[in-house]
Amino acid sequence: MKKMPQVLIVEDEPAIAELIAINLRHNGFAPMCAEDGASAQKLLEESVPDLVLLDWMLPGGASGLELAKQWRSQSRTRQVPILMLTARGDEPDKIAGLDAGADDYITKPFSVQELLARIRAVLRRRAPLSVGEVLKVGELQLDGATYQVTYRGEPLKLGPMEFKLLSHFMHHPERVHSRSQLLDQIWGDAVYVEERTVDVHVKRLRRSLGEAGAMVQTVRGAGYRLSATPA
Repeated sequence: MKKMPQVLIVEDEPAIAELIAINLRHNGFAPMCAEDGASAQKLLEESVPDLVLLDWMLPGGASGLELAKQWRSQSRTRQVPILMLTARGDEPDKIAGLDAGADDYITKPFSVQELLARIRAVLRRRAPLSVGEVLKVGELQLDGATYQVTYRGEPLKLGPMEFKLLSHFMHHPERVHSRSQLLDQIWGDAVYVEERTVDVHVKRLRRSLGEAGAMVQTVRGAGYRLSATPA
């Protein structure tokens, strides 16, 4: 029997959490709910979900933004996709959510169908571009089987979207990719994703690569490329 994807809902409003849980259950997902960061952390220690729906505004303790940063820094939860639920529709707030580690965001109020579409899109994007391949560009190496990235022999820590973005770049070194091309190749049919999202993930990729981040170059007016010769 096929395992149902497990979704952790971190939402302090019981009515919203229950509505989301009911609809997820009816559409082939296994939801579990937490009303704040502390209860969410406890559930994560018991079981790592396939995806987290994380409300931006939470009572007491840490905000959704702080939790996203915290979970991205922990090896156990680093690869878990995060979909941020937020009433903040302004672009700076959306970018802040993505920059904190969220893979996508959805603005309240939202329809059930839009939420389901976002969840499915994030889970599809989680899959690696290749399995088993070892790619090398200069002193940067990516192992598709083990999800390991190293630079000059030293291991690097990348989130799931940064890993997928780097994998695409390393399959096509020196080639310039426009934002729209990257959206099509990396995010696929996730129609809600904006081109600005590409810039955020490229920024996060560079930061994760450390010294090797200079290999990811901006080509003004055209897009991005990965070069064996750092800029």
